[in-house]
Amino acid sequence: MRRWLLPTLLVAALVGGWQLAASSGALADLLSLDPFLVPSPAEIAAALWESRSLLAENAWVTLREMLLGLACALIVGVGCAVAMHLSETLRLALYPLVVASQTIPVLAIAPILVVWLGFGIAPKLWVIALICFFPITVNTLAGLRAVDPEATKMMRTLDASRGQILWRVEAPAALPSFFSGAKVAVAIAAIGAVFAEWVGSDAGLGHMILVDNAQLETARVFAAIVVLSAMTLTLYGLLTLAQHRIVTWR
Repeated sequence: MRRWLLPTLLVAALVGGWQLAASSGALADLLSLDPFLVPSPAEIAAALWESRSLLAENAWVTLREMLLGLACALIVGVGCAVAMHLSETLRLALYPLVVASQTIPVLAIAPILVVWLGFGIAPKLWVIALICFFPITVNTLAGLRAVDPEATKMMRTLDASRGQILWRVEAPAALPSFFSGAKVAVAIAAIGAVFAEWVGSDAGLGHMILVDNAQLETARVFAAIVVLSAMTLTLYGLLTLAQHRIVTWR
């Protein structure tokens, strides 16, 4: 109860303070803005209800991009981590490139991906996968390399093959690290989806935020952000639940 009660009380206090400051005009005066540019939580809730169909339609587009991009990042990231763990030569050659890939701002190459791949879903998947790939790869590799050497030695004395050692000892031991990386990836997948939709898209919550911001529909911009945050928290919660169900020994 304490785990949920304290954050809930804090959020309620922040929302209440925001409501009072926005409805009284104090927040608009503080920011030197017109009152309609500083919506209150009540106005955002009204925008959520009034634009529920539009929000749901665009949320499905963004959610599909997030899930497919995460799936690509999981497949490639885990595959690279296992390959680098099994081959020292490959790890020495590939790991610096994996780290160097994070020095390239994805937002800068997103327009190039749109030029190369068009305005379909492909460039969005690339952007999301590029953002989510690094935490999955690095955390999974760290988990594989942190296995108790005594457990590996015992498997060798039992005449286990390299594949059996990987499957029965190293992979289960790496699961907590894998889930840690996957949860970080889920948290930032929404950022990648919004960036990709800003660069080139005709649907999705990112596109909706861009259009509504240009039209000064500030309440609906916040409503789209609320929906985006709710989707991310739901995916994070589902992944946490899966971790508790699978990694039972932790």
